[in-house]
Order: sequence, then C-alpha cells, then structure tokens
Amino acid sequence: MTGNENPEPSPDLPADALLDELRDVALAVATGAAGVLAGYSAALLSQVSTKSSPTDLVSEADRASEQYIVASLRQARPQDSLLAEEGGSYPGRSDVRWVADPLDGTTNFFFGVPAYSVSLAAQWKGRSVVGVVVDPCHHETWLGVAGRGSWCNGEPCHVRPGCSSLATALVATGFSYRPEQRAQQAAVVAGLLPVVRDIRRFGSAAIDLCWVAGGRFDAYYESWLNEWDWAAGSLICQEAGAMVTLARGRTLVASVPEIHDNLGALLAKAEAAAGFS
Repeated sequence: MTGNENPEPSPDLPADALLDELRDVALAVATGAAGVLAGYSAALLSQVSTKSSPTDLVSEADRASEQYIVASLRQARPQDSLLAEEGGSYPGRSDVRWVADPLDGTTNFFFGVPAYSVSLAAQWKGRSVVGVVVDPCHHETWLGVAGRGSWCNGEPCHVRPGCSSLATALVATGFSYRPEQRAQQAAVVAGLLPVVRDIRRFGSAAIDLCWVAGGRFDAYYESWLNEWDWAAGSLICQEAGAMVTLARGRTLVASVPEIHDNLGALLAKAEAAAGFS
C-alpha cells in the first residue's frame, strides 16, 4: 500500500460460498469478543501496561478479547493466518488472513468513555473481503462484504449525500501515541480546522470509519495507523460508497467522493508544512 493507491487493490473475489462462510465466522467471532469485553469493568481492571509510549495502554481486557478471537478462528478456520494487535498472530496455509483489533479504543475503555470496538477483517489473497466492527456501547454491529454492500444492525448504510465542499464537511481524526508525531498532527489540525465545518476526535479508528459509512461524518483521516486499525472499517466504508486511500503510504483518508481529492490535497499541504517526512 503506497502512494494514493486504494488499500484494497485486487479486483478478485472468492467464491460466494467462501465469502458467506467468512462473513458468518467474522460476525460470530467479533460478537463473541465484544461479549468478552462486556465482562470487564474499567474500574476493576487489575493489569494495565503500556506499549509504544506511557499513554499507549493495553489491558487484560484487550488480551482476553484477543485470546477469544484466536481460539475461535483456530477452531472455525484452522488453515488461515492471523494478524492481531496484541501478539496473537500466527501463520497459515490458506489464502485467507484475518486481521483483528480486539479492543480498538483501549484508552476510552480504561477511562469509561463509551467509544471502543472490536474490529475483525477477513482478507483473501491480500484483499479485505469481509469487515465487522462491533460497537458494544451503542449496540451497533457494522458489516461490509466486498461487492455486496455495508450494513449497520442489518440495515443497509451509505455515506451522507449532499456534501460537496470542505466548508460544510464534518471531519473526524485521531492522534498517535508518540509525542513527536502528535505535535505534527496538531499542526495539521490547525491548518484544517478553519476550512471545514468542524473536527471530531473519538478515539477508535474503526468506529470513525463506520461513522463515515453511516453518514455521521463526511470524512475521516489519520496518520500512522496500523493495519488492524483500518482493515475492517475501510471495507465497510468503501462498500457504503466512500473513497478510501492510504495517501503517501502514511495517512488514511476516507470520505464522501465529492470532497476526497480536495481533502487529500489540503492534508498533503498541511503535512508538508508540519514537517512530515
């Protein structure tokens, strides 16, 4: 994924029977993992540590959710591989790879902020073909299937119509846990804020992407994400009619089609001014 290429470049799709199976497995496993999270209270977390920085948290809830995902996928699809955030990755022998974020929004979870999710994508020959994001706080399950569309709780969803200019766009973003990257991202926000309707930051990339798909945001962008952050949500977004690109190999941009090019150009200019390398 380099330049301005689409994160899902392959035009090929698996057979319908396999696509159906991957959809069903993804829904069952992501829903079960969300159920695991429901068994944890932020106030009762006893094991919380850090990863890339003192503010990058990981808890036993993250690990328990991932353990459930690993065990469930190994049972349902033992030949597949897995890329998972908290170390549960393993190789496989099939054309299917799963990409899992067992708790996207750990900081929100830890502080009791109702904005976190389980994100699970099934990739076939390198392309995401099924994406599921379960938002337990809002009782919403988002699903995207390549070539078939996107749904929220079983109802079809689509990007918001009618937004044709940045001046009226409601834009979501997120920030790195690394201080030096956050400083650069703050400079980008300062350049963007005067020319859009407003900025939102909720702290779960997967939910932000789904909210673009559901018409709640006009756009979402963020730099220095990991694949597990966007693998499911970007497919849901695309299948809902959004344009999604990984600009310059670093910044994910998802938006209604009418503003995508202008937003990308504005971000490129702001990132250059902020000293992005």
